[in-house]
Amino acid sequence: MAGFREYKIGTRIFALAFGGSMCITLLLPSINIAAVSSTDIALAKSLSAGHETGFNLDDPFLQGKNKPYVVALKADPKSGQPLAEPLTVYVYQAGTTFPPGILHPRILGAGIEELSVQQGHIGEAKKDAGAVFTVSKGEYQGKAHSFIDNLTASKGWSPADVLRAAKDEDISQAGKGKTMFVREGCWWCHTLLPEETQDWQVFGAPPMLGDFNGESPTAFGSDRKAPDLMHVGSRNSSKEWMMMHFFNPRLVQPHSIMPRFDYLWGEKDADGKAINFAQWRTEYDEYREGKRVTAPDVPSYAKDSEIRSLIDFMLSLK
Repeated sequence: MAGFREYKIGTRIFALAFGGSMCITLLLPSINIAAVSSTDIALAKSLSAGHETGFNLDDPFLQGKNKPYVVALKADPKSGQPLAEPLTVYVYQAGTTFPPGILHPRILGAGIEELSVQQGHIGEAKKDAGAVFTVSKGEYQGKAHSFIDNLTASKGWSPADVLRAAKDEDISQAGKGKTMFVREGCWWCHTLLPEETQDWQVFGAPPMLGDFNGESPTAFGSDRKAPDLMHVGSRNSSKEWMMMHFFNPRLVQPHSIMPRFDYLWGEKDADGKAINFAQWRTEYDEYREGKRVTAPDVPSYAKDSEIRSLIDFMLSLK
């Protein structure tokens, strides 16, 4: 009995220690995050990624459903008149779940919440009808703040109007691409969190605490076996390089240990022709063995392919 009593005491002490460590690890940081205001980066990331990335009831098989579009709008979708400069808008089609900042404005932070509700009219956005948002500038209590602006309420722009006015090259599927990033396990090798060390010299500046308001999940990564990707879109904005790298990383980095992601192209290329993967790999082996002078061309991806979304996400990381 004495041994059993000691066992119970030990387990209780362990439970208290474990619970305390989890409180420090999970609860206290959440209090800190809730206490800071969203940065422009946080607003843009939240609006482009949508409600939640990863397993959820809206997208149980992680196919990138229930996600918004990011559009570089060059003309007024109602009048057709050119805008003075392109406006980045976030299009939520009917039925697409709004991000946490729309559903729970209090997480936006003081000033941003008030401006988003009062001037941005985010409370008027309806999931059944969809909405178009942007990040605007305003003033609250004498201080400048960015806030979420519901353009459907203020300008009458509907998701259908914007998508009809935009060309495909002006549309980014970064939100769906983040789902691909999570589903394919990219975060096992790549981080999205430069450290405050010599990292900034190579990977860019470390993030601020307010950069993560409303983002779910953050996809920081668990280990760095490959470069950090938080600012990869600033370091490399070439779609062609990205295509080669994802189709077969050895095309651009001969000793890369990254796996191929050619299957994300799907069955057909941009012209609707079937992709012959076996032939491509045979020709690549011939190139690698010195039997060909040049590597085979990487097929252009279809606009509805998963790789298009993943590359859009990579290019959005700036």
